[in-house]
Amino acid sequence: MNQFPNLFTPLQINSMTLPNKMALTAMVTRLSGTDGFVNQDIVDRYMRFAAGEVGLIVVEASAVHGAKSGQLLRINDDEFIAGHRDMLQQIHDSSPSKVALQIIHFLKIARSGWRQTVKMLDKDDIQAIIRQYGEAAVRTRDAGYDAVELHMAHAYTMSSFLSKRSNKRNDEYGGGSLETRMRMMTETVLKVRSMVGPDFPIGVRFDAEECIKDGYGLSESKFIGLRLAQLGVDYISLSAGGKFEDAIAAEGEALYPYTGYSGDRAMPPATYQDGANVYMAAGIKAFINEHGYHTPVITTGKISTPEMAEEILQSGQADMVGFARALLADPDFPKKARLGNPDKIVRCIYGNVCKQLDEKFKKVTCTLWLRHGLNVPMADPEDVEGPTWPNGGDVKANLRQNGRVRVEWESAEDAHGVYGYEIFRSANGAAYEHLSSSSTNRFTDQNALAGNSYQYMIKAYDFAGNRSVESEPVTVEIPLPVPIDGDHLRITQP
Repeated sequence: MNQFPNLFTPLQINSMTLPNKMALTAMVTRLSGTDGFVNQDIVDRYMRFAAGEVGLIVVEASAVHGAKSGQLLRINDDEFIAGHRDMLQQIHDSSPSKVALQIIHFLKIARSGWRQTVKMLDKDDIQAIIRQYGEAAVRTRDAGYDAVELHMAHAYTMSSFLSKRSNKRNDEYGGGSLETRMRMMTETVLKVRSMVGPDFPIGVRFDAEECIKDGYGLSESKFIGLRLAQLGVDYISLSAGGKFEDAIAAEGEALYPYTGYSGDRAMPPATYQDGANVYMAAGIKAFINEHGYHTPVITTGKISTPEMAEEILQSGQADMVGFARALLADPDFPKKARLGNPDKIVRCIYGNVCKQLDEKFKKVTCTLWLRHGLNVPMADPEDVEGPTWPNGGDVKANLRQNGRVRVEWESAEDAHGVYGYEIFRSANGAAYEHLSSSSTNRFTDQNALAGNSYQYMIKAYDFAGNRSVESEPVTVEIPLPVPIDGDHLRITQP
């Protein structure tokens, strides 16, 4: 019996049957060229995700219009269909995963700091955008996708109309009421449905909370979710934040909407608790269920283990669980969980190097496998043995200036190649906790405090996720008063 029964129960969404309740939520890869066509790097990335058997792959945001925006996929013309169709054929021939395309409209932005706002659009512009969504959704269906997802989150056009903060219009599409803020969203969903037909699944991704001053929160977003359910969308995917209003400006660069607090809420870093945004999905799901609708709700936000995902589903906080960075770190996450090998999953460290690469318009990779190319290497199916330690790990630690502990260890050995190392830490004799992971054999702990005793232990892992035995531990005692130069450091080893 699978230890994750809820996670691996199929889910019917309109005409689409998902093999499991795990979704790869859309994340920009910067692998496409500026021409917007699907290229081999894009195909390779999504084929790698498909090999891991995630239930729903949501391909990164693709523009419904022709405005320039660097390396971004496009679906604003029939000429783009063939590339998508070829990629989908390869995915469907090799994997049980279903695939949706996320489609997006964005307003103009300049390096000078100027930004187009929704107030600058006239009603003909609004109707053109609505029509572009409908036409792009038809191309999505014709390309062979299993569903289309309408991007209405973060800093982009649809979300800006929904926003209490950024919608300064004073007409029927303006910010004067929740109804008028939702009008463009409503008309877009209706247009898309009328053009793709009743049987083609439509999802919508929107912010459950804006996470900015004077933005909307759960008290309003639950009504946005209800409206979408009433309109007959087939699933609701929830995000948070990602706004221009609190973005950190860099001289000579266009604003990047994930640099402020709201950006952290969109992609919670390591300092945030696991499942930081799950309460939002739980609130919206409960509300629409109370009103008689059972539209599947996808939750996201630093969900790092299948155990946590299973608990979310079992407790009724969401109907599906979305992952992005966790699947970038290990695309085989779903397959390993299905086969009963969750201990072989390579864990995302939520360092957000991938987000920083996106910000700089560089190809998005994971810091854990960057040195191995543009994708995680495929593991040898015959590889069942973990790495070994020539000398038991030989972990060393030394205290650096201002309380940082530098931990170093010998390199492990593996016939198929060592992928990386997991660092575990125990404080004052408590249970070990996973502190971080590293592709190299050194790590600096910046969160050790004087007055405590810490014990560090390392596990090496290979490309199949097989772990080594635990290294020999090293103990670091940091007495008070706070040491400055390391003179008070005492290290003991067995």
